[in-house]
Amino acid sequence: MADRLPLSPDEFRALADRVVQLAAGLLAELPQARAFPETSGAEVSAAFDAPLPEDGLGPRALDALARVIALSRPPGPRFFGYVLGSGEPVAALADLLASVLNQNVTAWRSAPAAVTIERVVVRWLAEAIGCPGFVGSLTGGGSSANLMALAMAREARAPANARGVVPGGVLYASSEVHMSIPRAAALLGVGHEAVRGLPVDEAFRMDVAALERAVEEDVAAGRRPIAVVATAGTVNTGAIDPLVAIGAVARRHGLWMHVDGAYGALAALAIPEAFEGLQLADSISLDAHKWLYQPLDCGCLLYRDARAAQAAFSHTGDYTRSLLQDPVERFAFFEESLELSRRFRALKPWLSLRYHGVRAYRDSVRTDLTLAGRLAEAIDSRPELERLAPVSLSAVCFRHRGDGQRSDSELDAWNQELLLRVVRRGRVYLSNATLRGRFALRACLVNHRSTEADIDAIVPELLAAAGAPL
Repeated sequence: MADRLPLSPDEFRALADRVVQLAAGLLAELPQARAFPETSGAEVSAAFDAPLPEDGLGPRALDALARVIALSRPPGPRFFGYVLGSGEPVAALADLLASVLNQNVTAWRSAPAAVTIERVVVRWLAEAIGCPGFVGSLTGGGSSANLMALAMAREARAPANARGVVPGGVLYASSEVHMSIPRAAALLGVGHEAVRGLPVDEAFRMDVAALERAVEEDVAAGRRPIAVVATAGTVNTGAIDPLVAIGAVARRHGLWMHVDGAYGALAALAIPEAFEGLQLADSISLDAHKWLYQPLDCGCLLYRDARAAQAAFSHTGDYTRSLLQDPVERFAFFEESLELSRRFRALKPWLSLRYHGVRAYRDSVRTDLTLAGRLAEAIDSRPELERLAPVSLSAVCFRHRGDGQRSDSELDAWNQELLLRVVRRGRVYLSNATLRGRFALRACLVNHRSTEADIDAIVPELLAAAGAPL
């Protein structure tokens, strides 16, 4: 029988060469590229909204890829929005090979090299953040890692897998917690309202005394404290909750301690002293597609004890039961994860770390931190600008206050307009945050391509967009 989707090795090589040429051209143009494409929703829709082709175009199908690149937000050095890594190219090559290999990284017997490499990468990540001995798995991102962590916490402290959720469980987190935490609580049947939002201090860190009081009040009221979620790098400001003190409260009250380190935990490569107490956690989420600059997706969930993951997720059907006896060969990620089908995510960080070495990543994270400080100094030097939060990691939050005559509500509206102007101009890309009810412009540095010149462009560009003299 003939190949139903015919493609010879030579044809694949020719197609791959075309794609690599396009990718190399994109990389070459990044330093001069706009931070956001000059386009509209109507233009992008018109470019790609076409009927499903009945007959294939063959190699001509690739002709549209140049348009895809042109209408995409490029991963350039002046992208400072959100918390999104910049896509390291060696890792991108690994992604291509991983897709060709098409391994289902569910168990050693289905993907021996891939499962082994993932377990090695997980060990590397745990060691890199000062938590040797932790195990875990790679995930689609911090949200899925947080969901899995809280599923483990619920099953460890208020078992629900057999008979369902018993009302009265409580989770604790600061008011700056990532939105994935209440969403996970809802999906797990604990509920949004079971997440007790705790106040923060002047640096946007969890108030530990408030945590202690909340736990004591809930116990006295007959509720069941389950877990506390500390954040190592809040998404708005990069604040790091006081991990040692939170760990002490968790131990005293028998709480599961989860650390959401999706943004910040990998900065422990460069400033380990800022993350003292991370090793006290029962589980930790982190994202290599943030501060290891890996292409999406490459999250990770680490945990102290694999038995907790197995208690939460192991529910094996006979068709997946392993017949192997060797402890390495019988290992299955699906016994410790929500996922059954899993892609070969680990090849990206494995190849990228082998190519560059961890020192290069440590130095790059340090550079991001230094550049964030440089931006903060530039903002502080301008009377018409106002910084709205300390710079704990690499997020810098500020606003344009002009001559200081506008009210806070007027400043909110003005800075929203200013952000739209900056993005439309396309020279730098900023995002936004709301801090204590105030609208803030936000620049976040997790970009291995950014230089001092790129940082130095932010304030002049903002002032130009505002119509102010430079």
